[in-house]
Amino acid sequence: MRARIIIVEDEPDLRDAVAEYLEANGYDVATAEDAATARSMLESQPFHLAILDIAMPGEDGLSLGRWLRGKMPIGIIYATAAGTALDRIVGLELGADDYMVKPYELREVLARVRSVLRRVPQPADPRAAEAGASRRSVAFGPFQADLDGRLVTGVNGAVIDLAKSEFDVLEVFLTRANRLLTRSAISEAIGFKEDPESSRAVDIRIMRLRKKIEADPANPRFLRTVRGEGYIFSLPTDEGK
Repeated sequence: MRARIIIVEDEPDLRDAVAEYLEANGYDVATAEDAATARSMLESQPFHLAILDIAMPGEDGLSLGRWLRGKMPIGIIYATAAGTALDRIVGLELGADDYMVKPYELREVLARVRSVLRRVPQPADPRAAEAGASRRSVAFGPFQADLDGRLVTGVNGAVIDLAKSEFDVLEVFLTRANRLLTRSAISEAIGFKEDPESSRAVDIRIMRLRKKIEADPANPRFLRTVRGEGYIFSLPTDEGK
């Protein structure tokens, strides 16, 4: 199945040029001129990846991306004319998978799209697997993690807003529960190079993850620190029964 991409961009010439180029390279592409139109389309159709302009009239791309993260597992590339460090940091903090500064070459767009789609595995329908298909799912406390759909829900099925980077770390722990993991092992599992920066990045992601899944992040029930050694995700063997 061809990957489906939505482009949300208020500049019609740029929007049409990117859509035409991606379609010529084998993707199914839909376009929207603003966030309101995009929301309507995203509610009714599955997409694998979204290219979002940050600076748009009305609701901006950052807000739309935040909403998307809570709705479905999807790759997100932000685009902006500003190119400021603040925009880039905010975009990545909100879970962007990549970031482009205008003006950009169409070949750059294609390269980034291919890269993100490789790193963000999706089922054929990003919001649901085929009926009756077997899915990997793990329960912990009030949460249910759908590892294939890359979705975590809490009380009453409420979606927990996790950035891709946070889910990556959670998946590492859930598939290796009750095992001590060093920062080096975690970095390797999520594709980081082993260096001091990657260790710091792991710590930051764990800190953010705790804020979303722990009732008391300072005294975690699930994701515990083993001083001087690493982390361990405590999952009782009878969890979810």
